[in-house]
Amino acid sequence: MCGIVGYIGFEDASTFMMEGLSKLEYRGYDSAGIAVANAGKIKVQKRVGRLANLEALVKENPNPGHIGIGHTRWATHGRPSDMNAHPHTDEKGLFAVVHNGIIENYLPIKEELMKKGYHFKSETDTEVVAHLLADLYDGDFEGTVRRMLNRIEGSYSLVIMCAEAPDRLICTKKDNPLVIGLGKGENFIASDIPAIINHTRDTYIMNDGEVAVLMKDSVTITDRDGNPVNKEVFHVSWNAEAAEKGGYEHFMLKEIYEQPKAIRDTLTGRITDDNSQVVYEELNWTPDTIKNINRILITACGTAYHAGLVAKYYIEKLARIPVEVDIASEYRYRNPLTDEHTLAIVISQSGETSDTLAALKEAKRLGAKTLAVTNVVGSSISREADQVIYTLAGPEIAVASTKAYTTQLVALLLLANYLGQLNGRLDGQVEKHILTNLKELPTLCHEIFETVDDIKAFAKHYGFKEDAFFLGRSIDYAVAMEGALKLKEISYIHAEAYAGGELKHGTLALIEEGVPVIALATQDDVREKMMSNVKEVKARDAIVIGIGVKGDTELEKYVDHTILVPAADSFTEPILAVIPLQLLAYYAAITRGADVDKPRNLAKSVTVE
Repeated sequence: MCGIVGYIGFEDASTFMMEGLSKLEYRGYDSAGIAVANAGKIKVQKRVGRLANLEALVKENPNPGHIGIGHTRWATHGRPSDMNAHPHTDEKGLFAVVHNGIIENYLPIKEELMKKGYHFKSETDTEVVAHLLADLYDGDFEGTVRRMLNRIEGSYSLVIMCAEAPDRLICTKKDNPLVIGLGKGENFIASDIPAIINHTRDTYIMNDGEVAVLMKDSVTITDRDGNPVNKEVFHVSWNAEAAEKGGYEHFMLKEIYEQPKAIRDTLTGRITDDNSQVVYEELNWTPDTIKNINRILITACGTAYHAGLVAKYYIEKLARIPVEVDIASEYRYRNPLTDEHTLAIVISQSGETSDTLAALKEAKRLGAKTLAVTNVVGSSISREADQVIYTLAGPEIAVASTKAYTTQLVALLLLANYLGQLNGRLDGQVEKHILTNLKELPTLCHEIFETVDDIKAFAKHYGFKEDAFFLGRSIDYAVAMEGALKLKEISYIHAEAYAGGELKHGTLALIEEGVPVIALATQDDVREKMMSNVKEVKARDAIVIGIGVKGDTELEKYVDHTILVPAADSFTEPILAVIPLQLLAYYAAITRGADVDKPRNLAKSVTVE
């Protein structure tokens, strides 16, 4: 997730911005830059790579001034580079802009501006904002910003500087965080509180649609129509370490709660307004593209492998193309049956997973068409694959993957619909129903968080058990595997996932009195079979926590406890169902006193075999 800072006051702006950006490094980034206004001109300095590269540039070429904006970028549009780094300006250097989020309609605006003679230097959506401001400018800085906001669509936090108005900064937000720090003779802007906590603890937390004008001695906030907004001062009581986590105790918990935004960002621009079709502009496939594909290979490791197992159900049900899912570390050692009629999909949060990269190279060697699903622009896997779908989860700091997994599921469900729509195997009404539910996912995720007290209680009560079992059928079985992985990797409880139908083939020997069993029951087509499996473990005196769907009055008759997720459809409910499993694992780890963000013996990105 990108980081934003802004300063106006009496101190050196560059000094504050470099310090503030360093406090946001934990969020992950691939380039950084600052812009400072002085003597009627805006000077921009930016560098790809670590913040130290920018620090060296600023030290060699000082950028003095008392007003400025800065940014650390996590690439979404365009690879990491000096040119794609923020801030972005118009051709005359009249406006400088930093931006978190996605401008959904940047392409038509860019085409319109290019016809007018504007020239673009970067591949980003953000540069459109700077040129659009220049095109709309009539001498009224604030009025121009408001007119610009009426033209753009998407999610954003924007901070804007104008060379002809060197006494003020303007900022606004929609679906991305932004906070204003209040000082004496100086004011601050940041995307997150750690950037300003050493300077002030009095803040305004911006709401969607609000526009703030900052001068060194004042802050004025209005709504989109210019009506004054009375804001209450929020006093930050957290220490600096807690501030990095947004007040959450651990990064993992913060990232669990970031899933609605991560899902929304991954969906942005990929579904038509009427919910009738998937739009994957980065693929731009036609029916002819997939005509010669007779099978799909999905290969990945760990959590990404579990996402691939869910994707198998998605693709085979919606596009009717045979799918094989392989553990990446096994794939290239078994003389696989991969050829030019195979589409090989590799999944990796970091894009640097060694085994997955090796499997990708082997699939290419065997002639397969390759597609990467990853979270990191410019990563090794994204460069090696023929084409890439980026999930937009933002950086994950905790070792245990949460929001990366759910955004992978979202991207892969979109892909399954896309394939089915291209080969004509997917009914249009079915697709519209799925896509409508997908758009509602962020809201539905928030409903799950309302059950957290029950989840805490279950974790506290059963957290000291040494064994746990997860059961599911169909897609629920794949989700159960991810739930078991989460529990074992951060709480160190021995956890196993089984397909419900396999109980009688050995697993029942392990079920005894008091053993926790987490049973997933979101799939209507196998519901009765799943209830039979639940009865089997209850007959052996297991403690059963049932994960079901709201409105299910039968499940509670067969289990000891229930956690109900919002009703959607059989494709989106498994995405919702994993969130209680993440929370259950988190609170079990807390109960046992484990190091949640850094579980023993594990690393975030596995770059060795």
